[in-house]
Amino acid sequence: MANLRVTNIGAIVSGDIAAPLAEGDTVAVRDGLIAYVGAAQGAPPESAHEVVIDAAGATVMPGLIDNHVHPVIGDFSPRQRVLDFIESCLHGGVTSMISAGEPHLPGRPRDRVGTKALAILAAKAFANARPGGVKTIAGAVILERGLTEADFDEMAEAGVELVGEIGLSAVCTPEEAAPMVRWAQARGMRVAMHTGGVSIPGSNAIRADLVIAIRPDVASHVNGGPTRLPLADVERILDETECFVEIVQCGNTLAAQEVARLVAAKGMESRLILGTDMPSGTGVIPLGMLRTIAWVSSLGGIDPAQAVAMATGNTARLHGLNRGGVAAGREADLIVADAPIGSAASTALETLAIGDTPAVAAVIVDGVVKAGTSRNTPPAQRKVSVPGFAGGGH
Repeated sequence: MANLRVTNIGAIVSGDIAAPLAEGDTVAVRDGLIAYVGAAQGAPPESAHEVVIDAAGATVMPGLIDNHVHPVIGDFSPRQRVLDFIESCLHGGVTSMISAGEPHLPGRPRDRVGTKALAILAAKAFANARPGGVKTIAGAVILERGLTEADFDEMAEAGVELVGEIGLSAVCTPEEAAPMVRWAQARGMRVAMHTGGVSIPGSNAIRADLVIAIRPDVASHVNGGPTRLPLADVERILDETECFVEIVQCGNTLAAQEVARLVAAKGMESRLILGTDMPSGTGVIPLGMLRTIAWVSSLGGIDPAQAVAMATGNTARLHGLNRGGVAAGREADLIVADAPIGSAASTALETLAIGDTPAVAAVIVDGVVKAGTSRNTPPAQRKVSVPGFAGGGH
């Protein structure tokens, strides 16, 4: 595992919604885990074979966790016939992805045996493959009629951790879906539920009443996937359940603003998570997570460091992941970001606050640098030095 140090950091975004900024200018990594966060003078001595990144005053954040993707198998989207979309998202600062189901598989099986087989296959395949280095948790089983409690035992034992969006299949009533949801949650699976209008043929429009009755862990894309949920329904979900609500890039921008402001007004920032909901009919958006964070901050009035936490620490807490934070003991999934050349902002956080997309100068997974200057963002204002990678700021 890798040893790494990031020095001369201008700001450290912690990923903790309650304390979104960390003190210090240095982060040290040992064996793929963060070993130290703080001032340079208190940092542990450099270790052998340590890679040193000079951030030159740029900002360090946790690697972004996209809570809503629709992978199938490998780094390919049959929906948009796009190759290498996951690796491209790495260049947008994404180091982890969470599947909301694999509904775009051509000929997706809807019988009991095929449904289980697809979930197990996708879970195991992505456990063995990290396109571009991105950690992808997949195999989100889409509920179909005929699944039994024993089937959930089998899937959980095989590594299936997720239930895909309820509403993508015919199983979406409390009578049919709720027992399966309880079986899944009892086995540690996290359950997502489609909300809003119909997304694809065969899916269902879902309002607050169904979410409250079925009680998933996530009310997915409340700002639309692509059609929004009424804001009054979002408020009911926040007030009458404990589930997370999710804003996505492939949804309604105005609704994203309204939901972010509603969450802040209620003091429920810890229950908002972010995703992209791609590949979809809206397309593949490699910078989708950065853009969604910028929406939440610039339009929703959320402090930009808290908006980053909604895309990192909040999602890690939902899924029980030891990542999504810049703190000792966490997996060293990090990005170095800055204001892009030409922006009116001078830091990455200021960039988000005015609605621009920050420059990504380095992406690190488990302490290993996977990308230097992003091929998808503008270059950074500061000259970030990443050994082994050409480029840097202006």
